[in-house]
Amino acid sequence: MGILLGLLTALSWGGSDFLARFATHRIGTLRTMLYMQFTGFVLLTIFLPWLGGWGHLAGTLNFFATLTLYRSFEIGKLAVVAPISASYPVLTVLLSLLSGEHLRSTRAIGIACTLLGVVLVAGGEKAPDADDEEGLQRSGKGIGLALCSAIGFGFLFWLLGTRIVPATGATQTVWLIRLTSSLLTAILILAARKSIQPLTDRVAGWILGMGLTDTGAFIMNNFGMQIEQVAVVSVLASLYGAVTVGLAAIFLREHVSRWQWLGIIAIFAGIFLISR
Repeated sequence: MGILLGLLTALSWGGSDFLARFATHRIGTLRTMLYMQFTGFVLLTIFLPWLGGWGHLAGTLNFFATLTLYRSFEIGKLAVVAPISASYPVLTVLLSLLSGEHLRSTRAIGIACTLLGVVLVAGGEKAPDADDEEGLQRSGKGIGLALCSAIGFGFLFWLLGTRIVPATGATQTVWLIRLTSSLLTAILILAARKSIQPLTDRVAGWILGMGLTDTGAFIMNNFGMQIEQVAVVSVLASLYGAVTVGLAAIFLREHVSRWQWLGIIAIFAGIFLISR
């Protein structure tokens, strides 16, 4: 069940990040992040009957990681920055092992295959053609921000699995993350003196979809960590990068190279080994 939750988490986050590409281009990073976090907060407030525990540290880490992630979506190419940000399990797995988790050999090999696949998907990007003006403009941009996002998420999901979710609860933790991240984003918008303009119907639809899928992914991820090992669920959830690349290839016609396809095959091989 924990493995299934990890895979469903990847699908939800992949869909959310795909929608984020459109929203950040239309209304910018900060407004997209504010409305997405607030949407998730409102939805959880409606459906969550009781709250508890502490999750503000998680909210602060999520604020940093999501801010750098969405900014990389705004200035970079989705098929490149999404898989790089999804490499966060390298840090999460390392911290989990250092804190006492033990992995069977098949699962360790599966994790290695999955992470190799993520690297191939990220590094197999074909250089843009000379007449591809937008591709040339975005090529290489956002990679540093995506790496910062990966570091933030790496610490976040280790803390969620080993400290915060066991003490607070799977759903309650996400409510606190949404509350803290919404407040920090609003403060940053005010400090930057940016206006919060009303959303158009199309952008509102994207934000609602992001709020639903991103919040649902967090909840499934947290429940998965209560059932399965933190290292395993983190790696499976990180496949959202491959989901985002697939959606970009289908709907945005972004090119997927042979190396990236090889990476996707390695990812699925890793999933098979992890599930053994």
